[in-house]
Amino acid sequence: MDQRIRIVMDLMADDLHRDSSLYALAQAVNLSISRFHHLFKIETGATPARYLRSLRLELARELLETSFLTMKQLTQTVGFMDQSHFNHEFKRAYGLTPTGYRAMTRSQLNREHKNDSNSRNRQ
Repeated sequence: MDQRIRIVMDLMADDLHRDSSLYALAQAVNLSISRFHHLFKIETGATPARYLRSLRLELARELLETSFLTMKQLTQTVGFMDQSHFNHEFKRAYGLTPTGYRAMTRSQLNREHKNDSNSRNRQ
């Protein structure tokens, strides 16, 4: 992979909350905006905006599974400025709203915990 694109990917991953412009990202690796956009898409298969969105949504999914952040806190933590936009993008990516996804994962964890407890009690 092109070193410059790897650097930009690391910059994106290091600070998902910041909304970096194409210009700022291209400038960070001394490329024109058009060359940067073209090279990024060739190297990753996605536009910079789509790649950043996927990083944010993946972090959101992990936080929904592991944290007790409110939806407002989670939305801001992963870099979305608008909660309804976050809800829409999350549902498009994962097929459930963030609240629905959290409820589903919590019920799965509860079932697994009950099954573990029952099997230990039988032994």
